[in-house]
Amino acid sequence: MSAGRLNVRVARRTSEAEDICSYELVSADGTPLPAFSAGSHIDVHIGPDLVRQYSLCNPPHETHRYLIGVLRDPASRGGSQGMHEKIHAGAALTISAPKNHFPLVEAQRSLLLAGGIGVTPVLAMAEALSAQGADFEMHYCARSPERAAFRERIAASPFAAQVHFHYDSGAAEQKLDLAALLAGLDRDTHIYFCGPAGFIDYVKATAAARQWPQAQLHLEYFGAVAVDTGGDRAFEVRLSSTGANYTVPAGVTVMQVLREAGVFVAASCEQGVCGTCLTRVLEGVPDHRDLYLTEEEQAANNQFTPCCSRSKSPTLVLDL
Repeated sequence: MSAGRLNVRVARRTSEAEDICSYELVSADGTPLPAFSAGSHIDVHIGPDLVRQYSLCNPPHETHRYLIGVLRDPASRGGSQGMHEKIHAGAALTISAPKNHFPLVEAQRSLLLAGGIGVTPVLAMAEALSAQGADFEMHYCARSPERAAFRERIAASPFAAQVHFHYDSGAAEQKLDLAALLAGLDRDTHIYFCGPAGFIDYVKATAAARQWPQAQLHLEYFGAVAVDTGGDRAFEVRLSSTGANYTVPAGVTVMQVLREAGVFVAASCEQGVCGTCLTRVLEGVPDHRDLYLTEEEQAANNQFTPCCSRSKSPTLVLDL
């Protein structure tokens, strides 16, 4: 195993819920895997030029395996479909070492909120907080019980009583009333939430209405947010190293234009979520459409994600 990439084998594949499978990964040579912290993810190389990020959901003290959960997305661009259709027990995979952009911080109390497959990093957080004897509770929202992954594992865990399930298909009284939940919490509570864009927006809006301190809100998206592209116009990108100019038409990404020109930019999710393609901007004003940079980082306008972001100015000069 190299420092940058790890060779692993799928020791076990398990159906965890409707359209969700877990994959237990062990090192190909039987050695311990690098340690990780709750909230970490790995890059999984599914095929040539196809890399996707998946959160680790096993207890963070484990080094003999990594466990990921993968939702089969009907709108898949090859990642989740490839995992479900081609990756079975015994398969060899190349992955990255764990990275963490969604870490736990020390707090008197933590509230964990999971929407759908967003349960994967949140479950690792619950494992870590439980092992520490920390004060926390977890709320897991899913479309139905059949689509809620890891229910048996949670039921058998030492923190089962701290986990509350909420189903879209269920009665109104069991659905998550976040406003009421926040009203009963100490304002020192740190809130962690992960899931699809609609779930994230709901939590952000409810927390804002309660004027929850921004420093105590921690989030991670699963997938991109729909963007209105009706007003998109063509613009130019210029490479600082060569002075070469390329036109980026409406409906085409900077990444696609650069690839066609033979300019390599590392990429992974291609949805503005992972930050792999983050590129320095030397001149011009980006039109940020990512979910990776903070509002402050976007306002600085000195970097952008060419996989999804565009330009507000006629030209962007890139540090490429």
